[in-house]
Amino acid sequence: MSRLLLALSCLLPALALAHGVADGDRLFIEGNPGLQLVPFVYLGAKHMVTGYDHLLFLLGVIFFLRNLRDVGLYVSLFALGHSVTLLAGVLGNLQVNAWLVDAVIGLSVVYKGFDNLGGFNRLGWRPEPRWAVLVFGLIHGLGLATKLQEFHLADDGLVANILAFNVGVEFGQLLALSGMLILMALWQRARGFTRHAIVANVALMAAGFLLTGYQLAGYLIL
Repeated sequence: MSRLLLALSCLLPALALAHGVADGDRLFIEGNPGLQLVPFVYLGAKHMVTGYDHLLFLLGVIFFLRNLRDVGLYVSLFALGHSVTLLAGVLGNLQVNAWLVDAVIGLSVVYKGFDNLGGFNRLGWRPEPRWAVLVFGLIHGLGLATKLQEFHLADDGLVANILAFNVGVEFGQLLALSGMLILMALWQRARGFTRHAIVANVALMAAGFLLTGYQLAGYLIL
């Protein structure tokens, strides 16, 4: 057990850096206070496109959706949720522990994989999926907020900059979603999709548990 904790303590800083704020981005933003709309749009889009936890959850949400109206509904609920808590977290200075929030985000990936496998139906109770996506969107937004709170943000232009960051997040989400929908449409037409879908969602759950474990270990170790 001690060797495992030692190994995790070595891995966690690298994982946090990979999903946190790059040094170059931090230095640019903090070295150029005031209105910085384009850099914040870029930063928001970059974080969403490289945010593997957000993308895994989004993949789980759209996995079995074939109607673009349904896709639009669920993605809009997710976007609404993370927009609310992103803005409230940064502008309202809502302080939460980043490790614990990201652990719950990892569990959101587990939830979606389990739901896609019909796990809740076997238990006899299934959370309303639209409400679940909205609630987890709120939690993902808190995770986004903790990343921005790593900056020493000047008050000058803060509201506009945070709104620009949120626009970037939505742009990055749209970009990632477009690629996912194309790949899913091709995959759903392939022979053996149902069998492969089971394996994929088991892997989705495993990835969610792994993310949760890393975050909880980070909370306990770092």
